Amino acid sequence: MADFVSREKRANIMRGSKAKDTRPELAVRRLLHGMGYRFRLHRKDLPGKPDIAFVGRKKAVFVHGCFWHQHLDPKCPISRKPSSNTEFWDQKFATNRARDERHEAALKDLGWDVLTIWECEIQQAKLGERLAAFIGPTRH
Repeated sequence: MADFVSREKRANIMRGSKAKDTRPELAVRRLLHGMGYRFRLHRKDLPGKPDIAFVGRKKAVFVHGCFWHQHLDPKCPISRKPSSNTEFWDQKFATNRARDERHEAALKDLGWDVLTIWECEIQQAKLGERLAAFIGPTRH
């Protein structure tokens, strides 16, 4: 099956994909800030540069795009595999998932707790409760 956009358009779409400060990440940060939490962003001294880090609590949050990190939940409406150039995409997604697993394991080896929030979970009503349960009470 052919791609539904031209090669040039696809190249522009791919070039526009960001590694940090994505819409889902910004939404989680706004939610956390509104709940009273303070955190650090993209700590280069931590494996995988977590999107959100609570250094004193040793808690790391990754906000993953369902497409790029291939969310395996069958109910996820976003995660799909392109039907063209499948060999490239299979390798790309396998590499991304392996890297995610390495980073999570390295953080856990350092004594950190890790939570992954998927793009499709951002609008869920219970996300705030899930984050609060993971992080713990706010500090005043």
